[in-house]
Amino acid sequence: MSASGLVARDGSAFALAQPNPPASLDVPIPSVSPRSFHAAMPGYRATPLRSAPAAARRVGVGEVLVKDESERLGLTSFKVLGASWAVYRALVAHLGATLEEIPSFQRLRAEVARARPLTLTAATDGNHGRAVAHIAALLGLDSHIYVPADMVPARIAAIEGEGAAVTVVDGGYEDAVERSAGDAGPRCLVISDTSWPGYEQVPAWVIEGYSTIFAEIDEALEAGGRPQPDVVVVPIGVGALAAALVGHYWSRPAPRPALVGVEPTSAACVLESVAAGRIVTLGHPQTSVMAGLNCATPSLVAWPIVSRGIDLYLAVPDSFIPEATRLLARDGIVAGECGAAGLAALLAMVDDEGLAGAGEGLSLDQTSRVLLISTEGATDPEAYRRLTAG
Repeated sequence: MSASGLVARDGSAFALAQPNPPASLDVPIPSVSPRSFHAAMPGYRATPLRSAPAAARRVGVGEVLVKDESERLGLTSFKVLGASWAVYRALVAHLGATLEEIPSFQRLRAEVARARPLTLTAATDGNHGRAVAHIAALLGLDSHIYVPADMVPARIAAIEGEGAAVTVVDGGYEDAVERSAGDAGPRCLVISDTSWPGYEQVPAWVIEGYSTIFAEIDEALEAGGRPQPDVVVVPIGVGALAAALVGHYWSRPAPRPALVGVEPTSAACVLESVAAGRIVTLGHPQTSVMAGLNCATPSLVAWPIVSRGIDLYLAVPDSFIPEATRLLARDGIVAGECGAAGLAALLAMVDDEGLAGAGEGLSLDQTSRVLLISTEGATDPEAYRRLTAG
């Protein structure tokens, strides 16, 4: 099923199976464990791996497990894992030190005084920018976050609540990225989760930071005596989290689960790029309620991994988000619009004619175990109230 030339936007879902499945995939493995770093941070605890029986019944599978990232290190999103690890690595390099000399967040907080005044800047569609601002505040640094023009006030207020200066850019996410990149200098470090030519190391560190999620999942499964999932569904965006997912499961012994990436139909930049065989930038506005996935161009760093390591790419319209959010709420899981994207993809495979046959290679049935990554909680509380009220 090809997506080439399709721009469904708010219409039917569409899909693309991996056009050139590799027999093996070389993926980068962090030389230092982000999990150990995160585990030593103030307030760390592994986020829960929850069962979602109502969701499982609705989509007709044996079990749905949800990695619930609605509360992570004091924030409502997984993004702080990538942001904290990238800030740590970037500051150690900026200080001219080694990881051995600054082995922990606590030591970094003590050493960073000699770098002040220093600002951390980023572009965001919500969660990453708040995470960067949060880490900057913990370290006593300034932060400046650029956001697209359509950012909802609640998300802007959350970023400002972390002490950041916020600039609303007249344009979309890519325009905000361009503005933030221009701030780079001796007194300003750009901490971006997407990449561009000449700026690739920090986004690679962001991807490394997300590996903590999958280490925790393995530990939870092992502790509960549960087998590995048959299918894992992950929101894509620019591809950083999806790259961490691919890196984890392709580096594990066989058999590995089928990996499914989901994007909004108005922002399916990875799917369209895979269909084209090269990175493309979408030429239309990205208008999904899944605000964190409103991306027009895949990350250069994530692209070599997500373009080959995902088995099925799905683009789903916003119409599946309300039911997905309510089903997860019924199972005791608070999931914002991006957090509900994985379940929305499963609902689309069940209900949307545009995906007829898309899930055949996944062999989803009453015996299947499906893992969803719910990436955020109620980052827009008013929107979440409306969604769950139905």
